[in-house]
Amino acid sequence: MNDTENNKIKKTETPYKQEEKRKPAKQPKKTQGQIIQEALGLGPTDIQDVEKKLFIVRFLDYFSEEPLDFIFKDNTLNQYSKQITPHIEELSTKGEEDRLLKQSFESKKIFDTVYKLKGKAEEIAISKGVKGSMDKRLRRLTLYLTAPMFALIIVSFIVPQITYFLLPVLCVFCMAPQLIRGRVVKKWFEFKEQNKDQIYTENRADIMVLKNFTGETLDNVRARLLELKVPLQLIKFTLYSRDYENLRLLNQKNIRGTMQYFFAFEYPQGVEPFPIPQQLMQYQEPIIPEKRKEEKLEKNFVVLTEMKGKDGIINYFVPTLKDKLADNINDMLNNSKFNKAPNDFTAIIPKYSENMAIFCICGEVVEINNVQICNWKNQFKFYLFEGEQCNCGETVYALSLMDESAEIPEELKVIFLS
Repeated sequence: MNDTENNKIKKTETPYKQEEKRKPAKQPKKTQGQIIQEALGLGPTDIQDVEKKLFIVRFLDYFSEEPLDFIFKDNTLNQYSKQITPHIEELSTKGEEDRLLKQSFESKKIFDTVYKLKGKAEEIAISKGVKGSMDKRLRRLTLYLTAPMFALIIVSFIVPQITYFLLPVLCVFCMAPQLIRGRVVKKWFEFKEQNKDQIYTENRADIMVLKNFTGETLDNVRARLLELKVPLQLIKFTLYSRDYENLRLLNQKNIRGTMQYFFAFEYPQGVEPFPIPQQLMQYQEPIIPEKRKEEKLEKNFVVLTEMKGKDGIINYFVPTLKDKLADNINDMLNNSKFNKAPNDFTAIIPKYSENMAIFCICGEVVEINNVQICNWKNQFKFYLFEGEQCNCGETVYALSLMDESAEIPEELKVIFLS
């Protein structure tokens, strides 16, 4: 090929190459944090710092609620450690509040506490016959069941005449892994529920260390957002407990017996909510549309009337279904702040039994799994008892005074008085 032909080819190729160069590169999709940052004119790392702290919060909150989910999972825990450590180290280069948060992390020995709690949970699990993580057990079971199935498939190819007879067996092998997996997972959740109280009781001090630091981190994030004048209603996140202050509960749901709570930060008293720029209005939408939320409002409310008790201990009550007052009760709860009760349910109602119990609408005795102290408009405190989901599918919530001599606000008397 001569030089003239080469030049012609180059001239022919050039326009296409130029068109390729002119073609704009695909812009990466912006995250919600980046959009908020740009709309509010924040620094490039302001929202990133918030997201990093909330990542730490979510991990510590979940771990303190479900330590059994981390037993025999050294790699998983090490991965969290590798992710969190740089975030903590960065705090030393930030402002005074962040440096104090880092000091708190170190003085409380958060990671040491996490590994210690994991070890204690493993000891309890081993004593109850659990010797490995559920994930590994499921993988082994799946392997044991699928290996014979593949062997049968190979045999059916080699000896086609017996395929007809092998079909029922293959169907069984196809269904077996799913059935066994469901059974194992169900037993695992039952095991967690049966041993959750023991782990909490025996390791309460360590769990409270984690929760206290989690609360400090949430307060740090809230203070920083207020300093940056970020509308707090835009920052939503999921936690697994309601043990923290200055949060506004948006929604909650029960997933296989584990409660998930959706929160936003509460504005300090006397501080007006910051205005939301027009381009961010979409992020103010509720997690559940209002219409659907109204359909989901709880109706199974029981009030412990004729209550006898003092100083938070209930000695006698008459359970009264107040489903007709569900709207009033939901309004009252929406105007209340929640804190986890410091005492266990058994300490609050020591005589709880079939003779003095809260009943589901189907007649079964309700098992209480969560007790909250509600503060209505900073004027009146009462108990909210949350029951386990009943076999009939219903969940019952019970309300009670904390002291028989408590003065009930006029607008709430219709709820608490029989």
